[in-house]
Amino acid sequence: MGGTVVVSQLGARMHYAVPRILAAQGRLAHFYTDICATDSWPRVINSVPRSMLLPSLKRLIGRVPKGVAPDLTSTFPAFGVISAIRRLRVTNVVEQTRHAVWAGTHFSQLVASSGFHGAAGLYAFSGDALEQMQAAKAEGMWTAVEQMIAPREVVEELVQQEQRSFPDWAGKYEVNRYAQTFAAREKAEWALADIIICPSEFVRSNVVASGGPSERCVVVPYGIDAEFEDRKTLRTDGPLRVLTVGEVGLRKGSPYVAEAARLVGPSAQFRMAGPTILSADIRHKLAAVVELRGIIPRSEMIKEYQWADVFLLPSICEGSATAIYEALAAGLPVICTENAGSVVRDGIEGFIVPIRDSEAIADALLRLAKNPALRARMSSQAQERASEFTVERYGHRLMDALAPRLQKQFAAEQQP
Repeated sequence: MGGTVVVSQLGARMHYAVPRILAAQGRLAHFYTDICATDSWPRVINSVPRSMLLPSLKRLIGRVPKGVAPDLTSTFPAFGVISAIRRLRVTNVVEQTRHAVWAGTHFSQLVASSGFHGAAGLYAFSGDALEQMQAAKAEGMWTAVEQMIAPREVVEELVQQEQRSFPDWAGKYEVNRYAQTFAAREKAEWALADIIICPSEFVRSNVVASGGPSERCVVVPYGIDAEFEDRKTLRTDGPLRVLTVGEVGLRKGSPYVAEAARLVGPSAQFRMAGPTILSADIRHKLAAVVELRGIIPRSEMIKEYQWADVFLLPSICEGSATAIYEALAAGLPVICTENAGSVVRDGIEGFIVPIRDSEAIADALLRLAKNPALRARMSSQAQERASEFTVERYGHRLMDALAPRLQKQFAAEQQP
């Protein structure tokens, strides 16, 4: 199976875009993941009416790697269940990091012990890849690691600043003793990788600043399916509707959303869709100015984008937020930070605001609220921009990035 690639990933990241892209090109040797709805006992859940399922099970049946043959997929459902249970017990950033180290190490060991199906290369994700990369290198394979977000030491520094600014959001400060362990895993993965895939220049520059090899870092922006396309009819009655998607917390800049909501007042309505591990007291205060929607199954997310007039994500640190791609495809002007790693261009599809600047967010929202023509123009330009970032185009960019490795392997195999 020369010239093929094994892909491993925890969860349904990017809706299984990488294995789907490689499968479509006939380049997928095998796909490893923790749990999905097409393998082992989770398949049974598909026969149960959705109305009878708990939200967590609804999310599970949405884990379908479309286009990836079942016989090319291996899962570790027992590990997946244990990991999900442990994740439910997480109450703060330190526990999140501890779980990430445990889950990434255990998953990587499971993949390494399961074999590589004669593949030429391995594509894995940062923090979850070290042991399998070591095993792949021992077999003479090339390796690619995707750095999904800025390096852990950068994330940690930025989030610690937020913890000091918003101690009531973070709870009692605790040194994150697992952060250095995670950062060390990342750096070991960079050292082994033949190519480091970065979703944005924000990520690439921080990998290099953290000691990563600049010559092996390649920026490959993401792409999404067309399901979020929605030719919006401009809504001019009532307050501006503002949507934020993602985990409610310090890294996503949620305190600045709350402050912007207070500054804007009745000119806008705010919604946050996503999980939270915040205290009940903070959730109560936040709910006074923002509607907290909680976790929304992917199948129902399009309704959230249809509700909104504007998308807001003032992240402190990201990789390249998938929700922004979805918002653009849904025709929403986007307000975000440079640290969100987005493909939004300031003044064209929306506004790029500084991190930690609620007043800049409020000013941008009021401009859009008071100027329907500006909002209509940005909405149209958002969908034009989104057309450049489909899964198909993402696939072309990704295959172009991997081509030197695939071609080199193919050439080697053709030599007598």
